[in-house]
Amino acid sequence: MSMYVLDTDMLTLWRKMHPTVLHHLAQHSPAAANVTVITVDEEVSGWYSLVRRAKTRQQLSRAYLNLTETAGSYGRFQILSFTEPAILRFEGLKRQKLGVGSMDLRIAAIVLENSAILVTRNRRDFGRVPGLVLEDWSI
Repeated sequence: MSMYVLDTDMLTLWRKMHPTVLHHLAQHSPAAANVTVITVDEEVSGWYSLVRRAKTRQQLSRAYLNLTETAGSYGRFQILSFTEPAILRFEGLKRQKLGVGSMDLRIAAIVLENSAILVTRNRRDFGRVPGLVLEDWSI
């Protein structure tokens, strides 16, 4: 059974009930679908930032609602950590100067360390990472 890792963008499409993403996810066992702790970091940090910047009750309520929904949605997926072997792989990728942002390289390193397939629409950046297998479940 192949292991799949959804990147942040693909996870957002899943939450928005994108029909093609939902169809692909239904084709795989829940154990096969994963996210990285980097995605969790990106999303939670983003919503927490909005919580801190909220000026009105409505903004604060909306930010906390989004944070609550985001946190609750992770129960569907296993979260893969940024382990020491993944960190070493990340450092090696960074030294290659691939022109890919650090957060994306961290996701790529985790995916590579788990011999998984990255589910993303971002072929432009992730396609630069040697050995990384990609699928786009939005098409």
